[in-house]
Amino acid sequence: MTVPSTLTNRLQALLMRLYPDHDTEEVTAKVLEAFWPEGTDPRGRARKPGNQLWSQKDALLITYGDSLIDGVYKPLDLLRDFLGQHLKGVVNGVHILPFFPFTSDDGFAVTDYRKVNPALGDWPDIQRIASEWDLASDLVLNHVSSQGTWFNAYRQGQKPYDAFFFEASPDDDLSMVVRPRTTPLLQEVETANGVKNVWCTFSHDQIDLNFKNPEVLYEIIRIIRLHIGMGVKIIRLDAVAFVWKQPGTTCIHLPQTHAIVQLLRVLSDFAREPVVLLTETNVPKAENLSYFGQLNEAHWIYNFPLPPLILHAMLSGDAHFLSNWLRSMPPAPHGCAYLNFTASHDGIGMRPAEGLLPDEEIARMISTVQDSGGRASMRALPNGGTSVYELNATFFSALSRTYRGDTANHIARFLCSQTIVMSIEGVPAFYIHAMLGTENDIEGVERRGMNRAINRHRWDYPELRKRIKDPETPQGQVLPALKERLKLRAKQPAFHPNATNFTLNVDDRVFCVWRQSINREQSIFALHNVSAETVDLPPRALNLIADEEWIDLLSGETLHPEEDGVTLAPYQCRWITNRG
Repeated sequence: MTVPSTLTNRLQALLMRLYPDHDTEEVTAKVLEAFWPEGTDPRGRARKPGNQLWSQKDALLITYGDSLIDGVYKPLDLLRDFLGQHLKGVVNGVHILPFFPFTSDDGFAVTDYRKVNPALGDWPDIQRIASEWDLASDLVLNHVSSQGTWFNAYRQGQKPYDAFFFEASPDDDLSMVVRPRTTPLLQEVETANGVKNVWCTFSHDQIDLNFKNPEVLYEIIRIIRLHIGMGVKIIRLDAVAFVWKQPGTTCIHLPQTHAIVQLLRVLSDFAREPVVLLTETNVPKAENLSYFGQLNEAHWIYNFPLPPLILHAMLSGDAHFLSNWLRSMPPAPHGCAYLNFTASHDGIGMRPAEGLLPDEEIARMISTVQDSGGRASMRALPNGGTSVYELNATFFSALSRTYRGDTANHIARFLCSQTIVMSIEGVPAFYIHAMLGTENDIEGVERRGMNRAINRHRWDYPELRKRIKDPETPQGQVLPALKERLKLRAKQPAFHPNATNFTLNVDDRVFCVWRQSINREQSIFALHNVSAETVDLPPRALNLIADEEWIDLLSGETLHPEEDGVTLAPYQCRWITNRG
């Protein structure tokens, strides 16, 4: 294998920060061998930061491998059929949530990263999807299942697994540790080497790996290489903020954590295959933005404040806080992009709303969602108290009523919320239950005893197909409307993920952004009435280019807003452009 000196130098600099007590040359050689096994080699030079890996045509579907079932065919085959039948030309990528064998947390307690859960299918099924769609997979790199091969080997004292998991003492200073759960952090387990207290950031079935041991890093890198070889393009680094622990600290976003992300970026930049790194850090703004690094960490980061802020705007009929937040957001750095979404498999995270919404508004939002059948999940605070970590509801059901108790215009209100995701800077992503207008699965919560089950419904595929064809059902209304808008969006250069995004103040009831294509040839004024009121915007409310014809892409109308102003019906969206 021919290794460019720039690759070796970059890796060595990072590995010296991570493993100062190890032989840096030896550790570097093992990292290279893990990512480029015999018969493969890196690019001659790193892929430079740029926006060539994505465009306005990019949009993702987020789904579990078994969100669609029929009791006959493999769920992955049903997913591929759904993608082909309904989403060709609508989205070009699919994020399949953990599709490996697991024991809990719907896939996030992995027992074997090298296998596909046989209840879903096998690697050839994954490869078929990857051959037709940009595939994102989960690298659950913070923890593994307590019943997996690695942890069983750890308990038996087998090398190298006897040092694969992070141990601590109850006497350590753990008072500052930040985590999203209320369960005890340490779990006492019997091992061949005596009683140990292992670290469990999330649950006692999810045991944290010990990245202070370079053998763990090598194995994770081998797994990434396997997944890339199977066709995966987008690597989602799940719970990455927690991977490095140091008692006496917060154990989140530590410098070594960023060094690991930087190392994975170096490997990605020298990979011959196009690889996009996506970090999953459900935390407040500044902490989240830190994972762009200096153009040397994630390609994409989740825009985590979007779900609670859009939810608040739609429930309150006031886009003031959403507009203020977006106005203060920096454009993504060159070679990076935001991933925009409202709904996810985990619910609506509330931590990113901290400092963006007043406490009384957060409390009112929580109460309104609970009135619509939603739930709230708690996290432990360092002072011993608790706070709401996330709201558990489908985004569709969360918008079934407003602060005023108004249940009218539900479909229009929901479509407006999803159109905002399409309109702003970044790559839009849609959880399958948002794409389908799925309602809260209350029966699933009661049956499984888990709040998050409310948003993890498994559709009977034949029944779903019937509903999609029935215009009286939410599925028959939501999916066709979102498909139409996404197909339209893909044709607009002004909606490139890195195109200019400028927030306009026109009316607190209207969320408005101006987008301009990278070549400056197209402008789009994207307006979204988040209220149940008709809004009339006066002439000159928009900064229009003179002597050009303006068209609303969504309605097909030719407009003269500089003369007549613009009218928006309740929850109406308009994409007003100078290039139809």
